Amino acid sequence: MQTSSDRHEYPAHWEADVVLRDGGTARVRPITVDDAERLVSFYEQVSDESKYYRFFAPYPRLSAKDVHRFTHHDFVDRVGLAATIGGEFIATVRYDRIGAGGTPASAPADEAEVAFLVQDAHQGRGVASALLEHIAAVARERGIRRFAAEVLPANNKMIKVFMDAGYTQKRSFEDGVVRLEFGLEPTDRSLAVQYAREHRAEARSVQRLLQPGSVAVVGTGRTPGGVGRSILGNIRDAGYTGRLYAVNSAFPEERKELDGVPACRSVRDIDGPVDLAVVTVPAAHVPDVVTECGEHGVQGLVVISAGYADSGPEGRERQRALVRQARSYGMRIIGPNAFGIINTSPDVRLNASLAPEMPRPGRIGLFAQSGAIGIALLSRLHRRGGGVTGHTGVSTFVSSGNRADVSGNDVLQYWYDDPETDVALMYLESIGNPRKFTRLARRTAAAKPLVVVQGARHGGVAPQGHAVRATRLPHATVSALLRQAGVIRVDTITDLVDAGLLLARQPLPAGPRVAILGNSESLGLLTYDACLSEGLRPQPPLDLTTAASADDFHAALSRALADDTCDAVVVTAIPTVGEGAAGDAALAEALRSAAAAVPTKPVLVVHVELGGLAEALSAAASTAPQATPGTAPQETSSTAPQETADGAASNTASQAGPGAVSRAAPDAAGGAAPSEASPTAPSTTRHAAPGAAEEPPPSATAQQPPAVRAPAGSRLIPAYPAAERAVRALGEAVAYAQWRRDAAEPGKVPEYEDIDEKGAAEQIAGYLARGQGLTLGTRETCELLGRYGVHVHRALPAPTPDDAVAAARTLGHPVALKATAPHLRHRADLGGVRLDLADEEQLRHAYAELTELFGKPAELRPVVQGMAPRGVDTVVRAVIDPAAGAVLSFGLAGAATQLLGDMAHRLIPVTDRDATSLVRSIRTAPLLFGWRGSAPVDAAALEELLLRVSRLVDDHPEVVAVTLEPVVVAPHGLSVLGASVRLAPPPARDDLGPRTLPAY
Repeated sequence: MQTSSDRHEYPAHWEADVVLRDGGTARVRPITVDDAERLVSFYEQVSDESKYYRFFAPYPRLSAKDVHRFTHHDFVDRVGLAATIGGEFIATVRYDRIGAGGTPASAPADEAEVAFLVQDAHQGRGVASALLEHIAAVARERGIRRFAAEVLPANNKMIKVFMDAGYTQKRSFEDGVVRLEFGLEPTDRSLAVQYAREHRAEARSVQRLLQPGSVAVVGTGRTPGGVGRSILGNIRDAGYTGRLYAVNSAFPEERKELDGVPACRSVRDIDGPVDLAVVTVPAAHVPDVVTECGEHGVQGLVVISAGYADSGPEGRERQRALVRQARSYGMRIIGPNAFGIINTSPDVRLNASLAPEMPRPGRIGLFAQSGAIGIALLSRLHRRGGGVTGHTGVSTFVSSGNRADVSGNDVLQYWYDDPETDVALMYLESIGNPRKFTRLARRTAAAKPLVVVQGARHGGVAPQGHAVRATRLPHATVSALLRQAGVIRVDTITDLVDAGLLLARQPLPAGPRVAILGNSESLGLLTYDACLSEGLRPQPPLDLTTAASADDFHAALSRALADDTCDAVVVTAIPTVGEGAAGDAALAEALRSAAAAVPTKPVLVVHVELGGLAEALSAAASTAPQATPGTAPQETSSTAPQETADGAASNTASQAGPGAVSRAAPDAAGGAAPSEASPTAPSTTRHAAPGAAEEPPPSATAQQPPAVRAPAGSRLIPAYPAAERAVRALGEAVAYAQWRRDAAEPGKVPEYEDIDEKGAAEQIAGYLARGQGLTLGTRETCELLGRYGVHVHRALPAPTPDDAVAAARTLGHPVALKATAPHLRHRADLGGVRLDLADEEQLRHAYAELTELFGKPAELRPVVQGMAPRGVDTVVRAVIDPAAGAVLSFGLAGAATQLLGDMAHRLIPVTDRDATSLVRSIRTAPLLFGWRGSAPVDAAALEELLLRVSRLVDDHPEVVAVTLEPVVVAPHGLSVLGASVRLAPPPARDDLGPRTLPAY
């Protein structure tokens, strides 16, 4: 690399992998003296037109002087970056620092000329946009604040790159050239543009994996059995619509086919493009396979092979090498150690996984970092009996394994746009980039429900194979922040499926008011209690008695749904016998018809040992895509099992008959209403995935009765085997619906005229000049906080009794005497505080008591402070976490916070709505609002304090920690009695920099 004394050390931190507009990847890195041959080769492949646009004249080849100039940089005033694929240049960008007259200059000049050149074959892939983000970040790091570029008017593509970047620009035209000047500081628009490009690129990269036009399974065994052969069979049996190839280097030369699939000895031997390679060879042979795939132009890999970071440090290095190698060819990876991927779309029908059966098609997207949990999820959604009954379907399934490359963030980007997915369910064992996940989750949740269960919550370490950023936040805080972003956080796989099925099948409730009706008084009371436990507002249960008929259920449900004081209905049902009792099919039809009349309110069923009713409910409708209106129904093949409305073959005789329970109209999440599946889809009758802790459905070879078809446009009523499970799912839906309503009217970050942002910045810079990190003293803390309108109650040191008396005279009686030693600070329960000292005698007596109990004054560090108005003691904290970002926390001071962990959290910057909800979201909030006849505190003053602290941390990321404790909130005003501030260089924020993939 560059070693000349006038050049800076090679900036390795500028190297990055990026996802391009079409979903492929490229590597961005600085250009060095070793790149001369690559540069010449690259330039030879650029068209004459592109060369003309770059140099404003015919320029067929680079001279030796040009090559030297374009490869020798000092990485400060002259910088060049290249985008590479397979080690070869596909685009370059450079800047040269210039002075006022446009001549070469050095710092402190803060302007530079920038120029691009993109190989014609790669134009339109977003390469120039990505390079502009990276060269702008490099320039900012080197003190450059503005770019200037001269472009020929006919070069519309390059002009568009600059104009669309979102920076503040100035445009002029002179001497036949367009001159563009723009500042490099990120703006709201430039960040929005960057996020939009990131979204399109990452969504497209996942789409290429889930919707391939051709698939090669590399490592298919020559004899039946084995992972590769099994996956090949799963893809073939699912009816994959694209081209499928079996690859094994050990195939005999004469072998051209395996199980009806074209067979090849190498990916290179395949005649035609390959979009996706499923790699099942041992880890030691994977690098050779990746090379073959890269040279053949494969777009992505699913690596099933294990033996990577899941196997220890040596495997982790092997995994890093795998990612680097794949990205060097522009490929993305799912895995390694992955269970596979599934896409049930009739246009794809891909089961590139170890699941032996294709899930039923539907509207739920599944993501699991664990193969075992992925099996369990697929099995639970497949089953008809036990647990949550009924049909539902999967749109796509991704098991990421070690999550070396493609992560849950990427899949969220895809699901956000995917018209086939209405609800997203995710099992996460780690969150590699919490800041980004929170941002993407907030956007996704505003359009469709996102339900997450997180494993390894209390393990303290990431699972083997997962690269995770360190966070100092406890799991409870991370969970609270996810909920703030609209994520439906649940604790178990059962809750995940329960909530997902309800959200996929029913509209969102308009509020927490719940009607309960059924034929069991006891079951109704259990449901009532469960509603109260979940914070819902249940009406008294309506007992229809065990003699209730189907007509009785229909009439009662119709009345409940028509009641304006009801937002949702829970129907409870137990088995009944005797003349006039409701049969399963008749009851299902009664509930369906009543619910269809009011499609805007959710209906749930709690059943006890009602297999027939559960099956009738499940056969009624599904989450499958709705047929085009007016399309005539088609008959299923007489040779295949009959399908239910979600395209899944009926498995139990109890499904026969007319008892279809369903709902009409799409739900509030914006999902399309379901309908019948295409009759051309292959039979989906199958066993549950192996390893799932549930009984599989009956064998597909069993006699299949005719299935019940739901009316077109109908919706399924979910049935639950326990009241608490149904109500817990309903509670999550109610909370999510409220979040959606709140998110539709976001708050604002208020401006305060008395904030001295500039003065605070100068003060912070002066403090940090002393060192890399420090905790401010009392005076400095008070001064800094005061610049943001946060005034700390004055406290004077009292190293002797006489000093205490003097301090009291200065402040005025009554006063408080406090020990501020670390082991006694904020510990009033230990007796280190004396309050309401009205005169000198009481003060001296209290001083003597403290020193007698706890030691010498030098150990106690006593202070005297004027008494504040009585109120409720609270605590306000802010911290910048390197992974999650800036977080503001609030709770009551003392045992409530320390023992119960009763703190609420919000991401900074906090809006006025955030501050209001923050104060009211702790469990002990009633103490602030007149509990048991006490005077309510000044909530407005408290909310303003929270907003001011948020502004301080948001404006100055060098303020890495703030603690205000205690903050005594009185009926009128508040008093900050203690404060501490810590300063440090802020953690790096990749969300403000150029787009990059995680480094390995």
